[in-house]
Amino acid sequence: MLKAFNTTFAATLAAGTVGPLTTTVLIAGDDADAKSQLASVVTSGGLKAIDAGSLKRARELEAVGFLQLTLAASEKISWTGGFGVIS
Repeated sequence: MLKAFNTTFAATLAAGTVGPLTTTVLIAGDDADAKSQLASVVTSGGLKAIDAGSLKRARELEAVGFLQLTLAASEKISWTGGFGVIS
């Protein structure tokens, strides 16, 4: 089982960017091979993938996703915006 994509709005997935940054997909899971396969799919689509750790991290990913939705719903960020990861 993997957790991914919920911290990324559909518009940023489609555009491939969050502002000037490449869209990043955070991936959590306990199966290293499955995470690697998903990361390959994500990067082949022109996005960045980051291994966020074990499936236990899903809880934190849910919180980030909820924060982003809350900010967009209250019009503090746009639905085409989001969080960017600089590495």
